[in-house]
Amino acid sequence: MFKILIAEDDGEVRQLFERVLTKHGYLPIGVSNGQEALDYLEHDYVDLIISDVMMPKLDGYALAQAVREMNPTMPILMITAKGAFDDISLGFSSGADDYMIKPINVNEMVLRVRALLRRAEMISERRQKIGDTLMECDSLTVSHNGESIVLPQKEFMLLYKMAAYPGKIFTRQQLMDDIWGYASNSELHTVDVHIGRLRERFKDNPDFKIVTLRGVGFKVVKA
Repeated sequence: MFKILIAEDDGEVRQLFERVLTKHGYLPIGVSNGQEALDYLEHDYVDLIISDVMMPKLDGYALAQAVREMNPTMPILMITAKGAFDDISLGFSSGADDYMIKPINVNEMVLRVRALLRRAEMISERRQKIGDTLMECDSLTVSHNGESIVLPQKEFMLLYKMAAYPGKIFTRQQLMDDIWGYASNSELHTVDVHIGRLRERFKDNPDFKIVTLRGVGFKVVKA
């Protein structure tokens, strides 16, 4: 049974989420703020975190950042009343994998939870699919319709990371830090060069596209 940590300071909303998740076969654990969530994670494991943004003691952004330092692959679904693009962008850059705006459709929330857990499971297996395209870490191969291509390591890891979160925007600095490492002396333009090569390699792939958001970063979207 998947264990889901719910960080939400509104008791009625938290209890609603707990009831819905329990009904769908999950084991919810409710806390009222980000600090309580971190305290829980110090001694116990969960499979996914649902976090409100505006909470006392430690907000959702700070919680996501702290969780990312502890566990880079932990799925985080952020829920908030803030719907402006800058707020959503801040949520993703803080470490959220998905974002929902209140009022929440709880049935949609369950679908997103299910998708995030499935994606996390595939990442832990070091392989993932987007459409009919399969990416396998151990061989650095990308396969589609029986044809496979072996990518240079940096290109593969760039594609693998972005494809794991379709629609999520990654800044050049995020990609540089995650793929090349914090101590890398490479320039940010290196990311653009690798993205350009990937876009050319997979320009005819029917399952995904690599999109550039001028002045912001890049994302993979399902075609």
